[in-house]
Amino acid sequence: MASSSCQSKYQVFLSFRGEDTRLNFTSHLLKALKDTGMNVFFDEEKLEKGEQLSLALFQAIAASSLSIIVLSVDYASSKSCLAELSDIMGRKGSQEHTALPIFYHVDPSDVRNLGGSFKASFEEHESNRPLDEVKRWKAAFVEIGKLKGWHIEGSKFDRPDTSYIKDVQYVIEKLNRKFTSVSEELVGIDDQKNTILKLIERRDSRVIGLWGMGGIGKTTLAEAVYNEIFSTFQARYFLQDVRDKIEKQGKESLRNELLSKILNSEICIDTPSIASTLTQQRLNNMKVIVVLDDVNDSDQIELMGVKYLGDGSKIIVTSRDRQVLKNGGADKIHKVKKLNQNDSLQLFSTFAFKLLNPAPDFRDLSNKFLEYAQGSPLALKVLGSKLYTKCREEWESEADKLKEYAQPKILHILRRSFDKLDELEKNIFLDIACFLKGESKNNVEEILSCLYKGAVCGISNLLDKCLLHIDSYKRISMHDMLEEMGKDIVRQVSKDPGKRSRLWSPTDVNQVLRYNKANKSIEGIKLPMTRIGDMLLCLPNLGNILNLRYLHFHTGPFLKNEKLLADKVDSISLSSELRYLCWMFYPFKTLSPSFNPKNLVVLKLQFGYMEQLWNEENQELFNLREIDLRFCKKLRQIPNLSRAINLQSFICTGCESLVELPRFNHLASLKKFEFEGCHKLTKFSELPNIFSKLDLSYTRIEEVSNSIQYRFGLRELRLVCSGVENVSSNILKLDLSYRKSLKTLLNLPRNLFRLVADGCSSLEKVSFTHHDFNSFLSLHDGDDAPQAEQIYMSFLNCRSLNQESIKNIGENAMLQIEFLAQRWARKKGISHEEYKRDSFPNRLFCCFQGEEVSANEFEHRSLNSGLNLNLTPNCSSRGRLLAFVFCLVVDRWFGNKCFEFICKYQLTTTRDEKFTSEDQVFYTAGTDPDMGYTYVRDRPREHVFILFSKDMVIIDNDYEKASFEFKTNVGHKVKKCGVHVLYVDAESYRINDSFASKEDSESYDSQEDTKFSCLSMFKLLRRHIGIYLNYL
Repeated sequence: MASSSCQSKYQVFLSFRGEDTRLNFTSHLLKALKDTGMNVFFDEEKLEKGEQLSLALFQAIAASSLSIIVLSVDYASSKSCLAELSDIMGRKGSQEHTALPIFYHVDPSDVRNLGGSFKASFEEHESNRPLDEVKRWKAAFVEIGKLKGWHIEGSKFDRPDTSYIKDVQYVIEKLNRKFTSVSEELVGIDDQKNTILKLIERRDSRVIGLWGMGGIGKTTLAEAVYNEIFSTFQARYFLQDVRDKIEKQGKESLRNELLSKILNSEICIDTPSIASTLTQQRLNNMKVIVVLDDVNDSDQIELMGVKYLGDGSKIIVTSRDRQVLKNGGADKIHKVKKLNQNDSLQLFSTFAFKLLNPAPDFRDLSNKFLEYAQGSPLALKVLGSKLYTKCREEWESEADKLKEYAQPKILHILRRSFDKLDELEKNIFLDIACFLKGESKNNVEEILSCLYKGAVCGISNLLDKCLLHIDSYKRISMHDMLEEMGKDIVRQVSKDPGKRSRLWSPTDVNQVLRYNKANKSIEGIKLPMTRIGDMLLCLPNLGNILNLRYLHFHTGPFLKNEKLLADKVDSISLSSELRYLCWMFYPFKTLSPSFNPKNLVVLKLQFGYMEQLWNEENQELFNLREIDLRFCKKLRQIPNLSRAINLQSFICTGCESLVELPRFNHLASLKKFEFEGCHKLTKFSELPNIFSKLDLSYTRIEEVSNSIQYRFGLRELRLVCSGVENVSSNILKLDLSYRKSLKTLLNLPRNLFRLVADGCSSLEKVSFTHHDFNSFLSLHDGDDAPQAEQIYMSFLNCRSLNQESIKNIGENAMLQIEFLAQRWARKKGISHEEYKRDSFPNRLFCCFQGEEVSANEFEHRSLNSGLNLNLTPNCSSRGRLLAFVFCLVVDRWFGNKCFEFICKYQLTTTRDEKFTSEDQVFYTAGTDPDMGYTYVRDRPREHVFILFSKDMVIIDNDYEKASFEFKTNVGHKVKKCGVHVLYVDAESYRINDSFASKEDSESYDSQEDTKFSCLSMFKLLRRHIGIYLNYL
């Protein structure tokens, strides 16, 4: 009864030598464990009055699921400590009791060998205690020294005690979930095991697939789940290594083994299917748990006859191929996750040190092996076992070898996945391992499609087989061990790099080029430009690599190789088999006359020094899909591309010397065309297709033909520092920034989403079309309506605007706001909860130079930063919504790079109830996310801002008063403000123009004490406007 009573008290028994650690480490450990909600037995403070010490100790140990033994210098000198330890180790062997040692400032080998200060302690006990008792103590002491735990040296290089305590907490929390023992095989799988157990409880989960790369822990996870639940089934069988066993003993033999175990009788079926009705019925009468481990063909699942198993049966299948599990009828597929950092360190330390943490002197090296393993249990076990008992110099040597030589045991496991690939998949895998790891998925598909037919499907298959994965940045990636395996496969072909298919090492490329012999083996080369200088004189020999299909010389942004610039060769010979040619900072004047681009699919020569691509006018360009010549500043002309009928992308941005473009109207496949920043370009040729965006910024083009500009698909036009004057009414986004000579913008379409005219210092007149607003409605309504409606009209520092133009700009903004208010009110009224969850920043922003709030547009005005107003009573029986529009005059607007508008407001009901809200957005000036870069270079002046947001469309709860206070976060003073209230009917969503009387509008005294029960921060705009102002 005493033991049962004690059992409800303690989860952890803490054994320690009080004089050594009570006031330092142990007290901190105790607090940490208590903070996690654990009940810990700690010395006599836990004993109730009247209990004997020894009896209470033994009951506490018996009641605890685990014990922590803090082995300090004088631990063995205490008879009570040794008695505790002897009882703990005895229970460990016969009961489910876990012992975790902490070697505190002692050497674990001294504990195992009874050495150091412990030798004298036991000699003292032998002189005054029964020998059989001391013998039991010694045995327990030696045994605890062999267990895995934490070694805290206490040296100046060691971690602080608090760091170790966190590790102990982490492990104990996981152990206490199921009171399991520490197992080196089961580290870090508790969460995943619980996920699978939940799936097994579901009736719709009969076949459960565990999917992941080789060595990730699929079998270990399946075994942990199997051991947890097999007792609840009538029959069970764990069939390990299905793939290997089928190859060795045959399919029927393996199936007979499985059926015999399940049915507990000899079964011999030598046909492809289970034809015996009796056997089918026997299986159907049984509730069975079966694990089919390492399946590589969906037929293997059907072969085993799992479909005949009775109701409630569960089949767990592990495979490296997701498609196998799908085809095999898996109801649920769980991707087995890699270990996290803490679990990886614990598992690695278990094998490398026989402890739960690394030795302090090896912490830095341990991290290198953890980085290489990337959470793979197989790699952690193999590497840890290999390093056990080795010195630091050997560890450093092994670390140096990681990236060059794959571990044979790991390679054997991973190689099996590669060997089962078809020829296309093998080539794609090797290309990614050697060249393309870390590239975006789209780029990889584009590049490999140049080289192979069916590349996209091949990539998809490799993803299913867990040989590739997509990271959080949408890049194709693979485990470092798979990368090394791929490179090792290529290297194993021959010691001579000239006989290999792919080269990525500068040393190997240099050796091949210096040899200067015809080569038919090499198909791909990739090198950083920073490593190419030493082989400069050998580059002309690239033409000897006859079957070269992939050539990529890459570098960091704007990193120039000066050695290449010194070379005087005009061009070099290249293989006509090239499909993909990417050479950043291409150093020669032209491509070789002998180069035939008939097979070329992608040509990228960014930042090159060529003056022309090739001389021949009628090159075979049928396969060419992409040309990227951005920032080739010496490029003067583009050759005839009439035969590039499949060209999809042409980019020549920043080609400052380019004076003319060829005709593109015959290129029906062209989808992307960029040439902004071509300063000498004066003419714009015909385009063949519909382009929704066109950027003519920083060119000398003055006219765009009507056939292009008035195309129905052209919606965005950027004309920063260009000379184009006339603009189509179809344009929805227009950037005219820094057109210093621009004086008029007449008949602009009213439905513009974005109009940027910042810095147009000569602009005087602005007007809009008088057409009806149906086009605006059609663009914003319906299924195709944009989720994020951001209307942006900016006339920053347009200091010559006349008053009529300012009026036109304001009136157009207010007209747009009316339609936006009705639409946003309708959305809010139909689904208020969905409206609240909507994260899209719907708003309108309009600014221009000025000093007054328009009396025509804003009925409530103030000569300072705040105002109060009375709301018109709702006399109708129907509900309504309120929409608040703001107008602010900001003093000396500097255009700070980071700013926000802040509105503190309060609404008061007829029942004197207050409504408040909180909202805030920061704005980073300097860029416009949709239209590019703009800059303001003028002295600061007063500007008017008209602001509206969906967050200021509010359901009216009988509000009668509203008060507002405005400010900015960067010290700009809001000199004047105005509010316009729109009353929107909650049924028809029409605006009712019944406003409060002028007398109801009152201005704040700037010194008046205004009370707000809660002030809300209102986000009014979130866009990069590209502003930078200098004082004159």
